[in-house]
Amino acid sequence: MATCSSDRTIKVYNVGESNYEICATLQGHEGPVWQVSWAHPKFGTILASCSFDGSVMIHREVRPREWTCLYHARGLHQSSVNGLAFGPHEYGLVLAAASADGRVSILKHQPNQTWTMDYLQDSPLGVNAVSWAPVGSFMDPDDPQKLAPPRLVTGSCDHGLKFWIGPEEAGGEWKEDDAQCDTTGLVHSDWVRDVAWAPSLLPNYNQVASCSEDGQVLVWQLDAQDNLWKSTVVTKLDKPVWRVSWSTTGYMLAVSAGDSDVSLWKAGSDGTTWMQMNTETTKPAAETMG
Repeated sequence: MATCSSDRTIKVYNVGESNYEICATLQGHEGPVWQVSWAHPKFGTILASCSFDGSVMIHREVRPREWTCLYHARGLHQSSVNGLAFGPHEYGLVLAAASADGRVSILKHQPNQTWTMDYLQDSPLGVNAVSWAPVGSFMDPDDPQKLAPPRLVTGSCDHGLKFWIGPEEAGGEWKEDDAQCDTTGLVHSDWVRDVAWAPSLLPNYNQVASCSEDGQVLVWQLDAQDNLWKSTVVTKLDKPVWRVSWSTTGYMLAVSAGDSDVSLWKAGSDGTTWMQMNTETTKPAAETMG
């Protein structure tokens, strides 16, 4: 497990069934570190981090408890890098990073050990979060073994989500997807803080969760007939919501809010109503002492 902090460090833990221990403290950023993301283990033990300093660092564990900086993308963005995520391993070692400068960068590792960079121009107000579509989300029924182009969803300070589709061949360009959010239904009214594409349960069945400073958690489903993403509300809190995360099966959604609570939600049988399963509250340190 890895955590990041405004003290500019990243801590890596070994976690057991009943205990944990810090096994490494990673440094190198010159500002608060906002998010970390693990690469698929087929590439080794690789962890990416992004920071207020406008950079992305990619760290690798070369032997137990010993880490090195595989790549430091200094000046990658002109402002804070707010979120990042590694893509599905089928596309290679590839990373997307969302920035307050309004762009999303795509970093891809090359066979000669270099990294290429592409940029998507997203919201001029700034981008807070990015998430990849899992492999299998878009499948050609005539050729189910064909790997579909990569796709991304971003959440921005303009209160909206954007969907992007990558190139089918190396050297192609990313473009904004034709399917976008249905703005006639439920939408966010403040900054979108996080987005999370659900694991692929069925071919061509797609869900994306989003959360916002407006306190809403929405789940968007792609209506292939109308080519629109349509939303349903999971919950509406009176506090900002910072993060959403799907279970590995895609049946449950974890929600982290500004009231220090983490709640778990499960969709009803109709797929449009959500039931709260559990809530974990983190008490202030003064209350937990004794």
